[in-house]
Amino acid sequence: MAKFIYNLPDIGEGIAEAEIVAWHVSIGDTVSEDDQIADMMTDKATVEIESPVTGKVVATAGEVGDVIAIGGMLVEIEVEGDVPSDAPETAEPAADTPPPAPETAPEPTPAPAPVAAPTPAPAPPPAPVVVAHSQEDAKVLASPAVRQRARELGINLARVKPQADGRIRHSDLDAFLSYGGGAAHGGRAPDEALKVIGMRKRIAQNMAESKRNIPHFTYVEEIDVTAMETMRADMNAGRGDRPKLTALPLLIKAMCRTLRDYPMLNARYDDEANVVTRSGAVHLGIATQTDAGLMVPVMRGAESMTVWDMASEIARLAEAARTGKARSDELSGGTLTLTSLGPLGGISTTPVINRPEVAIIGPNKIVERPMVVDGEVVIRKMMNLSISCDHRVVDGYDAASFVQDLKRRIETPVFIFAD
Repeated sequence: MAKFIYNLPDIGEGIAEAEIVAWHVSIGDTVSEDDQIADMMTDKATVEIESPVTGKVVATAGEVGDVIAIGGMLVEIEVEGDVPSDAPETAEPAADTPPPAPETAPEPTPAPAPVAAPTPAPAPPPAPVVVAHSQEDAKVLASPAVRQRARELGINLARVKPQADGRIRHSDLDAFLSYGGGAAHGGRAPDEALKVIGMRKRIAQNMAESKRNIPHFTYVEEIDVTAMETMRADMNAGRGDRPKLTALPLLIKAMCRTLRDYPMLNARYDDEANVVTRSGAVHLGIATQTDAGLMVPVMRGAESMTVWDMASEIARLAEAARTGKARSDELSGGTLTLTSLGPLGGISTTPVINRPEVAIIGPNKIVERPMVVDGEVVIRKMMNLSISCDHRVVDGYDAASFVQDLKRRIETPVFIFAD
């Protein structure tokens, strides 16, 4: 038997450490070569780490949420015979591996009584911090909103009967509560300790840094989107095999054309070097809710895309983010972010800037409201739009002027495509 110490390999340029977000093995497990042993999260992406050898896991580096330096021990594996010659350079013989016998042995002496080689006592598995049903919940089909409501109500989604398609909806939670599903605690959900790890930890750090370092201000305006929605319906009616348009591609196209006159909004601020870089291209971050938390994949070169191209790219990026397949270069390098809650958009929002960008735009839901037009009350489709800006870079007057120009373009939608 030999001990193989597998150190965390270099998993990306400039990466110095990574966080353990999931273990796929425990002490005592037998693993085969290429079996997945852990998921490690860097600042850019989650990386699956595989075992380079076959053997028994005898030690692990820590628990979920711990941070491991590149080159630090990840797992120790007991292997049959010698450590394979083609094992990675991060492999090291264990300290208790006996040295090779000398070629010329001295006169034989009575062998001492065998003493068991010291083996590090395996650390006991960490006590679970997240309630046990959270892993079961992850296998259930449900939207992020349903999952959030279930957590607030203390409902284990694995105990809720789903619809015929296997997906749990709000009505299923209502039925579960109606038939006594929440009676075990007298209507009160139990206390639940949730360890902040992985994507949620990154989100917490980024949001805290943004609010701590950036003096935010938010400006809100209402926009009449009746004409734009009529145009969108006409475009969808003749779209052929092209993707169906939502309001977002039209809004993005209008933003890109308006930004040409407001380059200070399409920028990144390096506050350590005290340098603002105005971008010639619009690399638009699309805030996307996933089961792991909020992610912001980037649509590159949005200013040169057609609205049909945008519709396809929005769908592709959202799917990549939600399935964990977004590449690291698709999650960085944005120059401006758009965040939309769709039908949950509310009346107004005060979005937090995605540092080091200097602005974020939040369209709210479209609703029909009575409005006075030419002295008459008529029903119009209205949308409130919020913009948060970094006051170190963007003045309030400039932010308000940008939104007013964007409003005029949307309310006369021919100017979305022509000046």
